Amino acid sequence: MAGVNKVILLGNLGSDPEMRHLEGGSVVARFNIATSEAYTSRTGERVEQTEWHRIELWDNLAKIAEQYLRKGNQVYIEGKIKSESWKDKDGVEKTGIRIRATSMTLVGGRPNAGDGSDNTYDSPAAQAPQQAQPAAAPRPQAAPAPQPAPRQQTARREPDPVFEPSGDDDLPF
Repeated sequence: MAGVNKVILLGNLGSDPEMRHLEGGSVVARFNIATSEAYTSRTGERVEQTEWHRIELWDNLAKIAEQYLRKGNQVYIEGKIKSESWKDKDGVEKTGIRIRATSMTLVGGRPNAGDGSDNTYDSPAAQAPQQAQPAAAPRPQAAPAPQPAPRQQTARREPDPVFEPSGDDDLPF
């Protein structure tokens, strides 16, 4: 049986995305987002707990992040957990996790967003195979739909019939 590896995060960027352009033409964006939750402890003290998550975006998502994401922006991320290991500057083996985003939604909009866009972007790997166009393609601006003239209400609504139970049970079902 196949497993499920899915992460959903809504948080704020701790810094601008760090961009890397690789030799093969791929682009990688990395940044951290903070998620916070607040609760009241047993002693009645208000506690806020913040978790930091390392996010990685590739290619089209990375290009969108480079263009629109800035420190403090709120972003909704869907992706999967990736384990990683590396050696620090002293040669000590370290391990951690990174979230590889497959979908990103810019929460709170973007400058000049009046085009009806929902600010959601998917990586090509997350799209259905029949989709040929990239998700990051600009959406054409549609002309506003004409508003119908207000209609005057001519028919009166009849009141709902009263339910009369039959039998000992007064529940209608």
